[in-house]
Amino acid sequence: MSEPRETEDFVRRLTAAARQEQFLSVATQDEAHAAFRAAVPHAALSAETVPLAEALGRVLAQDVASPIDVPPFDRALVDGFAVRAADAEGAGAARPRRLALNREILACGVSPSLSVAPGTATPIATGGVIPRGADAVVMVEHTELDEAALAIDLSAPVRPGQFVGYAGADMALGETVLRKGLPITAREIGMLAACGLAAVPVVRRPSIAILSTGDELVAPGATLPPGSIYDSNGAIVAASVTENGGEPAPFGIVRDDEAALEQALREAISGHDLVVLSGGTSKGAGDVSHRILDRLGAPGILVHGVALKPGKPLCLAVAAGTPVVVLPGFPTSAMFTFHEFVVPLIRALAGLLPREETAVAARVPQRVPSELGRTEFVMASLSRGPDGPVALPLPKGSGSVTAFSQADGFFAIPAPRSGLEADEAVSLVRLGAGVRAPDLTIVGSHCVGLDRLVGLLADRGYRARTVWVGSAGGLAALRRGECDLAAMHLLDPETGLYNAPLLDAGMRLAPGWRRLQGVVFRAGDGRFEGRKAADGVAAALADPDAVMVNRNAGSGTRLLIDGLVGGARPTGFWNQPRSHNAVAAAVAQGRADWGVAIASVADAYGLNFLPLTEEHYDFAYAAGAEDRPALAAFLALLRTSEAAAVLEALGFTPAGDAP
Repeated sequence: MSEPRETEDFVRRLTAAARQEQFLSVATQDEAHAAFRAAVPHAALSAETVPLAEALGRVLAQDVASPIDVPPFDRALVDGFAVRAADAEGAGAARPRRLALNREILACGVSPSLSVAPGTATPIATGGVIPRGADAVVMVEHTELDEAALAIDLSAPVRPGQFVGYAGADMALGETVLRKGLPITAREIGMLAACGLAAVPVVRRPSIAILSTGDELVAPGATLPPGSIYDSNGAIVAASVTENGGEPAPFGIVRDDEAALEQALREAISGHDLVVLSGGTSKGAGDVSHRILDRLGAPGILVHGVALKPGKPLCLAVAAGTPVVVLPGFPTSAMFTFHEFVVPLIRALAGLLPREETAVAARVPQRVPSELGRTEFVMASLSRGPDGPVALPLPKGSGSVTAFSQADGFFAIPAPRSGLEADEAVSLVRLGAGVRAPDLTIVGSHCVGLDRLVGLLADRGYRARTVWVGSAGGLAALRRGECDLAAMHLLDPETGLYNAPLLDAGMRLAPGWRRLQGVVFRAGDGRFEGRKAADGVAAALADPDAVMVNRNAGSGTRLLIDGLVGGARPTGFWNQPRSHNAVAAAVAQGRADWGVAIASVADAYGLNFLPLTEEHYDFAYAAGAEDRPALAAFLALLRTSEAAAVLEALGFTPAGDAP
């Protein structure tokens, strides 16, 4: 007697399915993506601050600038003796140089109390503070101790700066060391800790409600009745959500009951950033999700049916402001469509970049030397070359925290080889942050102004890589085709002009901004107070007790200093750090009395300042490259009022405002 009623019920269900035909309109894959992205912003969620211990795996919501210099002082990189390099000139096994030992030992954490005068040396441990007057460290293995005479004999020459790690060489005060949008791994945790930061601004993780529908589904671990299957989709989706930066909120299994499913969906959309429902998308009579979504709020269903195999029954919707994705029930279809449509949204909400491959084939732009007999792993960043990806070896050594942060990955040089030749192929193994080449590579002289502009460029959707090797190094990198922009401030001694006369044919110059360079010194120093810069330098050069701090050869500032001191080689001349911050730190800490740096750095360290000149900080690029999207965006950014306001707040004069 029940058979006719069952037959009638089956017919009604088939009729309902037929009526659904007018609803199911198949969209192409591109149409589905376009509709979904137009209705659902694929952008990072708001920021929240978490303790450093809870930051692992999160994404930075803001650029992070170092609040200190790292290291905070010039330090020894080996155990040995702090010396003046000039005292070791000509030293060898047959002609050792004898130096008297100062009566203090500079262990880690000990502040020097004695200067290294000519002909003397101070014992120092790895990590110890370089004392005033010293400009190098000699390894203990290259010395012979004469305990009776309290002296050492040097058996090898010493070059200026040898085994010295300069203040701020790793991270400089005010330097942007981590970029907005960067996933935080163990290496970033180390950098943040080295900066003394106990809390971090991160992107809020998206909360993803996960529902599975179907009378045939059973939760894993329960007894499996006849005709039932275990719910694998819910577990897979939850794991994939976590894997891609979201926080899964499992709602479990909902039966094929319209009222129950509607209640579950209403609860899910009210407190979560995205709802993912698997099952209930097919044209069968059990499909009720489309009817529910139609009455949960505009715009409702965006797409129901996509020209994919597998995955055709996919449904994309927005209900009460919350995106809802209804996946097909079959696991293969569900996972294909999940990774195609849902993963990009989750990663975007979490502030993560799209998923990347684990390795990249690239070429090295120049010869990379290595020690024969030892396998060497070289940290490198990716750039674009004329024939594909280029792996740029990073200049920072094993003591650098930021070498990991700046690296996209690493490649190996085998032990039997003494290096790799230029244009040789390598396989760059990815690090945790991914290996997608940056949109723009900038090499050259560091400036906090450029740090800020790179952040503004990121807000416009372009990711830039910055590598600090000095102005001359940036220009050389541009010549080799290793970067898009060379950041520079080089004074041509023949013309007295900055940058433009030094460009090669086929290069163009984009004016950047003006920075005031001058002599920095501690307040109360009578050799400089109330004088013009040139007069103050003259007074310091006439004082044998005055100690200067120089800059590295090839930097724009070094050219300015060479003009100031002429042929003189005063004490400290061979102390040649690579940044304005290291110069200011040496003067502020009393290890030197004067140096040359920009005005904004002098202010940051509380130093007095005598102006010398307004230098031009500009950008060189290859002619014909202006149409590349990222380079065009940067050049346009230079001319905006937003960039001008940022630069002026830092004490710089945008080129457009300069006389």
